[in-house]
Amino acid sequence: MRMTKTQFQSKPPRLGTPFVSMQGLRIPVFVFGMSLGLFLAITYALCVGFDLLFPGQVMYRTWLRLLPGFDGLSWRSFLLGLAESFGYGWYVALVFGPLFNLFTHWWRWS
Repeated sequence: MRMTKTQFQSKPPRLGTPFVSMQGLRIPVFVFGMSLGLFLAITYALCVGFDLLFPGQVMYRTWLRLLPGFDGLSWRSFLLGLAESFGYGWYVALVFGPLFNLFTHWWRWS
């Protein structure tokens, strides 16, 4: 019995290499948000510690641009920056996670 090419292919071939390993891959948004939020909060705390240890290399101007309400290295500003850094992590997770899951789903079914 001779098999033809159409018996092997049920749909037309797509360009490129299919990502077979991504077929079941999904990002759990809550876990991603907590991980990224804590990562950015810890990074912010380390940077503030670096600013205190090396005053000549402070990132004060950078914090003023990135963190609304930040006004210097006071406890209020530190806690506000910590909360905003955590919030930025959640923002990325809430936008990136569902988009990644959506495109992974589309790629699998296209």
